[in-house]
Amino acid sequence: MTYTIEVNSPEETETFAAKLAGFLESGDLLTLEGGLGAGKTTFTKGLAKGLGIKRMVNSPTFTILKQYSGNLELNHLDVYRLEHSDEDIGFDELFSGEAVSVVEWAQFIAEYLPEERLEITIERQSEESRAIRIHPIGQRYESLCKELMS
Repeated sequence: MTYTIEVNSPEETETFAAKLAGFLESGDLLTLEGGLGAGKTTFTKGLAKGLGIKRMVNSPTFTILKQYSGNLELNHLDVYRLEHSDEDIGFDELFSGEAVSVVEWAQFIAEYLPEERLEITIERQSEESRAIRIHPIGQRYESLCKELMS
């Protein structure tokens, strides 16, 4: 099942992501897809706020990975630059650790992703509005979505 929420501003995107953060546990994996400017980093900023992270969150485009500490640790990966690369930067270790991981452009490292995860796609509807589609893979994430969306 796929869940969809409509948001009409960056603030609504951040608020929804912060709400989602309240349901996350150590080791959870979220993948974020969407075109340039869709709101992936805005979503991650809201998620970080919900996890109690005080540092400013920005896209790790050039560094691939940024790590943040809050109520839970957060790994924020932007793997766009790994397209056409066989580079494994220790994904198994990252994804099996204690942190929540958010991966932008996850299709470029599909072979390294755990089978169970929460796939999130952000689609631009207009200048301000977005459709956030959430597809849970695995019982843990199906349960999380039922709670989140109720």
